[in-house]
Amino acid sequence: MNNIKTFALFGCIIFASTGCKKFLDVNTDPNNPLTVKEAQILAPVEINTSTLIVGGASANITAYWMQQLSINQPVPSLESYNITSVDANNTWGYYLYASVFENLRIMIAQAQTAKHYEYVGIGKTLFAYNLAITTDLWNNIPYTEGFNIPKNMHPKYDSQEAIYTTIQTMLDSALYYLHQLGSKVVPGADDYIYNGDVKQWEKFVYTLKARYYLRLTKAPGRTASLQADSALAALQQGLGANTDNALVAYPGTGQAESPWFVNTGEAAGGVVMAKSFIDSLITRNDPRLPVIATKNKTGIYVGRKVGDPLAISPDLISKVNTLYAGADANLYLATYSEALFIKAEATFIKQGAAAAAPVYQAAIAAHMTMLGIPAAAQQTYIASRPALTAANALQQIITEKYVADFLSPEVYNDWRRTGYPQLMPYQSEIVKSIPRRWPYPASELLTNPQPDQKATLADHVWWDAN
Repeated sequence: MNNIKTFALFGCIIFASTGCKKFLDVNTDPNNPLTVKEAQILAPVEINTSTLIVGGASANITAYWMQQLSINQPVPSLESYNITSVDANNTWGYYLYASVFENLRIMIAQAQTAKHYEYVGIGKTLFAYNLAITTDLWNNIPYTEGFNIPKNMHPKYDSQEAIYTTIQTMLDSALYYLHQLGSKVVPGADDYIYNGDVKQWEKFVYTLKARYYLRLTKAPGRTASLQADSALAALQQGLGANTDNALVAYPGTGQAESPWFVNTGEAAGGVVMAKSFIDSLITRNDPRLPVIATKNKTGIYVGRKVGDPLAISPDLISKVNTLYAGADANLYLATYSEALFIKAEATFIKQGAAAAAPVYQAAIAAHMTMLGIPAAAQQTYIASRPALTAANALQQIITEKYVADFLSPEVYNDWRRTGYPQLMPYQSEIVKSIPRRWPYPASELLTNPQPDQKATLADHVWWDAN
């Protein structure tokens, strides 16, 4: 995987337009070009996706709600579901629509015209990836009319069902372009995820297709069996080893630190490990505990209870360890272990617990291998887990996936879809349950009022029929 250069971290928005015919055109400022190469768009978009989206506020807040992390501050806080429309502004408007979607639209269109097909395929993959994150947080969102400003300042919202159809169509289109050969300009060092390796991108696309197929097991008008069939078919060409993991590697120097290093540092207000997550690892004698978390100053693992009214001395609470929150830690967009957990669940749906068991065990082993857990410790842990049955298989699969997808937005999606892991929500007089979605941003409420915006934190998104 390619390391990030420092300059890319703050290359958030690139505006491109019609190019000039001559360099010395009197109306052209050579210091502010109107067109840029695809490579100059791809690198910042990948960093924005990794740093601001997957490692940004959306993942940070859902990690609180999923009780993997806790804020060492008095309540109320984001952890106690005190999220407002203002909190959603940057993720929606600046990070997703302006920094990611708009620049990807420019890159894809430019690459199609130039027949730089690899850039088209990668661009469509990243667009679909971020589109899924957007609709999973907000349900109905602007898409078909969402990119024609200032001509249309009030774009309507597309239904989540339509968005999911678009996601799969876009991923299919990405595969089509990734299969094309003969481009004169191809990605390389500007691709921080796979360094221009098209075969790896194809595996990533197929894994994403499986992820989004399985998301709809309880969606209206869908059946779990059909979604499982589609997921299993896609996974045949998906990620096949930890070396295939889709990740961004951060060098950890200058201003190129991993986002979870920033998120969990002192400037983040004392973000620590949550008690329920730490306790679950301790109870199961999980050998991943010392890799995921640090000990407190007394030499034990302690998490902070969700909703504790007072801040505690930071030295008394475990923090995220360096594999996930070191300055040079990788940020994972999708992993082989996730692909195996998807396969395990889909296999359980189609063939039952006995058929799913070896896949489930391989998924645990894949994550432990990624974390460097010795083989003997892996075998001991896996042997200690309950045998999968018709009654417990889904709970066991998703509970283990909860650990393997540590800090991933997928944890929140799985919890909404399946009800696992079983979490005890923080109780307040205002909010008594974990939110099922984000509020629409204040900027949208003000400039683009839509009927969809009447939704509350308790309202389910379309596919969330749990």
